[in-house]
Amino acid sequence: MDWINRLTVFSNWDLSAVGLILVCYVFIGLLIENAPSSHPSVSQLMAEHRRSWMRHMAARDVRIFDAQVLNGLRQGTAFFASATMLATGGVLALIGNADKLIDVADDLSLSPASDWVWEMKLLLTLFLITNALLKFVWSHRLFGYCAILMAAVPNAPDDPQSLLISRKAGEVNITAARSYNRGLRAIYFSIASIAWLVGPWALIAATIITVGVLLRREFMSKSRAVLLDKD
Repeated sequence: MDWINRLTVFSNWDLSAVGLILVCYVFIGLLIENAPSSHPSVSQLMAEHRRSWMRHMAARDVRIFDAQVLNGLRQGTAFFASATMLATGGVLALIGNADKLIDVADDLSLSPASDWVWEMKLLLTLFLITNALLKFVWSHRLFGYCAILMAAVPNAPDDPQSLLISRKAGEVNITAARSYNRGLRAIYFSIASIAWLVGPWALIAATIITVGVLLRREFMSKSRAVLLDKD
């Protein structure tokens, strides 16, 4: 059976559900990173605070606190990079033993399917979790670049290079955070993609819930209200 014939095994609802989760994954990222200035996202608000952080860092004689904060950010990305690497290995192991899922499906009274169908469904999860891994690895490296730029900022605040390099450090820091957030979103959607093992309607429901959670946290959360509070 060739690839075209194999794809006919999936219903139109299956293909629509997969298309929906991929479109939502891309769309929600674009919306969060390019929200209108009249209604910014939490990520955009934090980007301005990251710039402010680097400007104030340049004026401090002792920068141990700044180094500790950045080290905490790097540890966070390292943790998620390690976790997604383990998750990638776990999904690959499941794909290699898809026949075990058939027994689980029988126990859960799910509709029977061939090994190949389970493998294709797990490939969607593998794609998203691998994407998350790559984002976290790149974010960790960018935070390392930011650390070097912070160390290169002259101790004299009136040095003409001080503001220039601190501004570069701020932009690299923002880029690292953007990649980190993209990795987190990929994890959210990879968890939602597991619902496809149950069926297309479960995947559609999980995708809608995931989008709702992300929208609430970025545009309607308490943390956003605090960031916007000017009192």
